[in-house]
Amino acid sequence: MDEILNYSMNEMAKASFDCSCGRHHILDIDKLVMGQGVIKELPEMVKGLGAKKVYMLSDNNTYKAAGETAEKLLKDAGFQVKSVVLDSGEDILIPAEHAVGTMFLNLEPETDVLIAAGSGTLNDMVKYMSARTKIPYIVVCTASSMDGYASDGAPLILGGKKISFIATLPYGILGDTDIMKQAPMHMIRAGFGDVIGKLTALADWYLSREMTGEYCCETCVTLVQKALDKVTGSAEALANRDDEAVLYLIEALTLTGVAMGLIGVSRPASGAEHMLSHYWEMEFIARKKYPELHGIKVGIATPIIAEIFEIMGDEIPEAAKKLAPTREYAEGLLKTVGAPVSPKEIGIDRDLFYQSLLDGYKVRDRYSVLDLAVEKGKMQEIAEKITHRFYDED
Repeated sequence: MDEILNYSMNEMAKASFDCSCGRHHILDIDKLVMGQGVIKELPEMVKGLGAKKVYMLSDNNTYKAAGETAEKLLKDAGFQVKSVVLDSGEDILIPAEHAVGTMFLNLEPETDVLIAAGSGTLNDMVKYMSARTKIPYIVVCTASSMDGYASDGAPLILGGKKISFIATLPYGILGDTDIMKQAPMHMIRAGFGDVIGKLTALADWYLSREMTGEYCCETCVTLVQKALDKVTGSAEALANRDDEAVLYLIEALTLTGVAMGLIGVSRPASGAEHMLSHYWEMEFIARKKYPELHGIKVGIATPIIAEIFEIMGDEIPEAAKKLAPTREYAEGLLKTVGAPVSPKEIGIDRDLFYQSLLDGYKVRDRYSVLDLAVEKGKMQEIAEKITHRFYDED
């Protein structure tokens, strides 16, 4: 029971076990391959599907990072490859109607396998296509920038709003640290911010368990915490692109996805800090402004949510209080890797920030410390206090 806690990252594929939480968990991912130089294993992974015709999606940045190598490896191995490279321009690729439509319009009949050569957006787009076409997909990770590689949700933009569509898990995840450590440092910081967000996400999960009776799996909590400990313990090394630190980061991001896959919900990864991030992103898109990377926003939101846990201390059950980090601790971790800490650093104005604290709990139907603050009639006072600290004390 709970034997998954003793598995290495690459041993977790197809995990199936009776959990101490009382449920039987299954991870429906066939291949997990992480480490140095592992991109050369891609042809063998594709052969495992008995595939002949491959459709690979990348953008102009990720094609240079990994797509070009992946395409050559597959063609040299005898596969028929259609490679579509989307133009992300100067900014990040937005998974809205134009990009998703272009992806589908380029899909050819008799395609056996889909490959996403990229990170967050490309992975989300291809997993959405996989779910709709029933064609299995593989992701070749290009950056340790987010935790969605092993999740079955696909956040896409529809009509200017971010909607998380139910998608599918990949057949295989291939993470070559030689590739990922070369990603822009901003993307590495984004991955670090997404991982740090689990500190408050887990506290929110415990809070909901105590306040609403929501199901909570201790095995999944432990799985995420073990990965968190490795990442927080190697923050200084990550700032120097250390191989082992990059591996710890991608493992933590993937393990969080594994935990989500095991229980079928995103609780191990996403709490109030993600609600603030999504609120900011949707508002930026509505204003036709560049939305900062997801993990950067999550990182900034994490010490803010930690502060709300501290302010609400007398109302927080002890189990959740023990899990919640202090604001100072979360901010210190972000500063260690050079990640932004203030919402002002990414262009969030005072009014948007204040309103996000008041309305962030409405982003999704999930109980969090924001809901508790609203229930206790303290949210406006908290919003005024935190907004004043960021915007009026300089």
